[in-house]
Amino acid sequence: MWDQRYAETEYVYGTAPNDFFKQELDKLSPGRILLPAEGEGRNAVYAAERGWDVRAFDQSEEGRKKALKLAAERNVKIDYQLHDLEAIEFPENYFDAVALVFVHSSAVKRQLFHRNLARFLRPGGTLILVGFEKGQLQHDSGGPKDESMLFSVEELKEDFRDLKIVSAGQLETDISEGAFHSGTASVIRLVAER
Repeated sequence: MWDQRYAETEYVYGTAPNDFFKQELDKLSPGRILLPAEGEGRNAVYAAERGWDVRAFDQSEEGRKKALKLAAERNVKIDYQLHDLEAIEFPENYFDAVALVFVHSSAVKRQLFHRNLARFLRPGGTLILVGFEKGQLQHDSGGPKDESMLFSVEELKEDFRDLKIVSAGQLETDISEGAFHSGTASVIRLVAER
């Protein structure tokens, strides 16, 4: 499905970074960052433009091609690999930041994936997450149509219980990130530190 979606000429979620990701990343000093399920690379390229050493991955070869094309157009380098969410392995205590921008997986795998990611953060490292909240089913602005793949603040706090939650909240907001993320949305924004 993702290869088919990303095979379009247009960047289906646009080339600008997610607003919340940008806002939170701009507060941090550049270091090493991991961006799982990065799609067409808009957030990875933004981080690289800000001086971050970027590692990104996705399961889509088409997404990877477009991410590397965008990086080349912007004269930055990103390390972009092909991996499934469940198959990733990086050194523990390695990244200064991990960012999840609309990364939704099955409820069964979500908690293990999130806890695995937390291990990759160095002490003092920052997790940035924005995703669709369970109330998103009432909107047609994007996201999974399976409620179990959508987030609640309580679930995310439990997933990242080994981190210090700096902020976590749900809000209704307008999003404009290409054809598939457009309109009023119910999202959760979370920042945590290791």
